[in-house]
Amino acid sequence: MMRLKQSNRTKSVILSVFIFVCFVGAWQSYVNSLGGTAEAMDPEYAALLGGQAKGESAIPGPGDVGAELWMHFTDPFYDAGPNDKGVGIQLAYSIMRVLSGFFLAMLVAIPLGFLIGMSKVAQGALNPYVQLLKPVSPLAWMPLALYTIKDSETSSIFVIFICSVWPMLINTTFGVASVRSEWLNVAKTLEVSPMRKALRVILPAAAPTILTGMRISIGIAWLVIVAAEMLVGGTGIGYFVWNEWNNLSITGVISAIVFIGLTGMVLDLALGYAGKLVSYEE
Repeated sequence: MMRLKQSNRTKSVILSVFIFVCFVGAWQSYVNSLGGTAEAMDPEYAALLGGQAKGESAIPGPGDVGAELWMHFTDPFYDAGPNDKGVGIQLAYSIMRVLSGFFLAMLVAIPLGFLIGMSKVAQGALNPYVQLLKPVSPLAWMPLALYTIKDSETSSIFVIFICSVWPMLINTTFGVASVRSEWLNVAKTLEVSPMRKALRVILPAAAPTILTGMRISIGIAWLVIVAAEMLVGGTGIGYFVWNEWNNLSITGVISAIVFIGLTGMVLDLALGYAGKLVSYEE
């Protein structure tokens, strides 16, 4: 069994590397096909276009993106002014906002999910509001948040809170409501107090489902913060992407996309590992 797992893992790595090499090769071929001959044009316009004026492709190749990534990796925390900060600083701002909204959502969603999951009356009363508000795009709340809170930083955290609360609330409710009746009957027979039953019986049983909701929430929160920071500006990886676009740096935009993906992957793996720690076999 162990040999089979190791064999499958090796095959997966080889296939993944093969897909990456094919992708990079296709990307470079496409970039090469876009190159053309230089045309006579106004010098100022040529300076604006940069390499395109010399017949080079407007889309950067893998080598250009690799050089840009290496530059950011070697100096991620430089600070040359409000509009020129390293990608490490911008990611730190974004992660701080995401975690702030995420933990606020935890404080609301998990206790409320316990209440709804343990009480049919609460479920019937609150479910219509959950179903009404859940489909609303988090960014639809941004104008209202900016108008009422009047602070872009707090508004961004509020938007993260809104988008994070629903997956956690729904999964917590489902996990609590799905606890095996045999376990609840044993707790009832032993005359366990409601608080002790919630902490010693329901919480361990529902923990894998709750962690799944948290994992979904952190992924959605990381998606939303990029768009939110593009709207409010100032700092963050979303603002970094928008600033690179305004500077006509497609290489910088692609590099930021790579960093966004890597950070999101780390957050997802962290919660995935936490989910494995609380999982159990019945």
